[in-house]
Amino acid sequence: MTTRSQSWFAKTAVHPAEKLQLFCFPYAGGGASIFNSWKSRLAPDITVLPVQLPGRESRSTEAPMDTIQDIVQSLIPAMAPYVHKPFAFFGHSMGALIAFETARQLYNKTGTLPVHIIVSGKSAPHLPYSKKQLHDLADQPFTEELRLMQGTPEEVLQNAELMQIIMPRLRADFKVCETYVYQPGSSLACPMTILGGMKDHEVSTDSLHAWQQHTTSPIDMRMFEGNHFFIHEQEQEVISAVVNILSASSALNHAAAAQTSYSTNTLQPRFRQS
Repeated sequence: MTTRSQSWFAKTAVHPAEKLQLFCFPYAGGGASIFNSWKSRLAPDITVLPVQLPGRESRSTEAPMDTIQDIVQSLIPAMAPYVHKPFAFFGHSMGALIAFETARQLYNKTGTLPVHIIVSGKSAPHLPYSKKQLHDLADQPFTEELRLMQGTPEEVLQNAELMQIIMPRLRADFKVCETYVYQPGSSLACPMTILGGMKDHEVSTDSLHAWQQHTTSPIDMRMFEGNHFFIHEQEQEVISAVVNILSASSALNHAAAAQTSYSTNTLQPRFRQS
């Protein structure tokens, strides 16, 4: 399975004023394209790098990965050409989990951390997974569960041929979340902001606050109108908040100041899943 960086990260033009790279991790079932509008709507000093997981969009011919370990172990070497510059992470739902574990493993291997992590629509990783297991259901009940989640268009659910194409990646993404086992470790020494939807009934405010356990800095929590997919329902508000978060937290200023130290650092040899 390839780990070439050009496969993992959707191409984004680099602005001359770039100070910070923002890696964006998609939710279950999503591809890098969900962040297409972010590329032109974030501040020019932030370069958006959407993460393209195997098995979708430009990587549709590849087998999807179905464990956090496989994803992170393949992703970190692909990040090598990028992390000599300051960077931040944004992840929604499953993407938040991948961002968190990537940050942990990146630090363990290289001593490098994002200047800021923004996690969205995801309960803290140490909390037990309380929802039903879906990834190994038979096709028909699996499809019915997708219908109940209201995250898949009905015309897709009724298209048997299309469902056979996309179902393997959906099952893989559900398995990533449903089989994840949190391993205790040190809190991350970087700022963390938590985003949530006011009508996301599967991710409670208490479970969002619980992210405090995973950073040495006081967390900042922001709530938005909408359900689990508030990042689409309130897209402009979320994008504005991301820009504000990275600026107000001094991440961009820190990134500019840290440019020299990063340049000497090298690497060594849509579904409700919350």
